[in-house]
Amino acid sequence: MAVQSLQRDYKVIENLKLSKVYLPMFDKLLDDISQECYNSKRLLEKDKIRVVRWEKVDENFSDLIIATTGEDQVFTYVNMALKTQVEKLLISHQNK
Repeated sequence: MAVQSLQRDYKVIENLKLSKVYLPMFDKLLDDISQECYNSKRLLEKDKIRVVRWEKVDENFSDLIIATTGEDQVFTYVNMALKTQVEKLLISHQNK
């Protein structure tokens, strides 16, 4: 979700007059978070866990379907909470 958010914002930043200042920061942030996602997926795959899909239930909730060695698990998340977590993640990476 953070990667998708950054990719959407990237297109907007490209049109700014100060894009030369912001684009390198966006590139680094996007690379760092993409690498973290990749590493997390690899760790989950070692335990035979994989994300099947995100499914938007309505404007307030989303379901995350996870495949495990036993059966699929469904986790319901509040969209606003997810957005807040993504913002916190981006800010923490930016401050590093």
